Amino acid sequence: MQTLIDLPVNTLPTVDMSDIPTGCCPRFDPDTWRDTALHFDNMPFVHVSTLSFMHLPLNMSSTFSATFEAIRSAHARARGYLVLTHHRSAWHDDHLFAVDRPVEGADMTYVSGTFHTRIFEGPYGDVPRWHDQLISEMTAAGRSVQDVYWFYTTCPKCAKAYGANFVVGLAQVEP
Repeated sequence: MQTLIDLPVNTLPTVDMSDIPTGCCPRFDPDTWRDTALHFDNMPFVHVSTLSFMHLPLNMSSTFSATFEAIRSAHARARGYLVLTHHRSAWHDDHLFAVDRPVEGADMTYVSGTFHTRIFEGPYGDVPRWHDQLISEMTAAGRSVQDVYWFYTTCPKCAKAYGANFVVGLAQVEP
């Protein structure tokens, strides 16, 4: 693992929201997220859950569309289009949408902690292997991992259009 880029509290790496040739997901630059330490202190997120069948999402598209619409309607701003996914089981995932303020009527959660990022590239089905790899790397670096979240940087259609499917693993580590 390389030297970490240590960002200020509640700061995210930049994403060029003007670089969206697909009209859907912005093009992802992995170098802006590679080996970064994110520090959250009561950072607001909208929490939603989706159903899965053996880890295959069933209602993700409709849930995400409704959540983004609720954020827009509340005049809240999505922060860097960051959505953290926590895989609870083969049947259930939690998703946290980073926002700049509370969204009325939404299930809000406030996240605190230090998160170390690791960039992966490949099919979504590699996440279980990446999960083990991320924990192994953090442990080898002397870090105790509390939890792991995933930032899927593009939808499958955009990943195909861009020719790469980048996924950011975020290991929540002991301070």
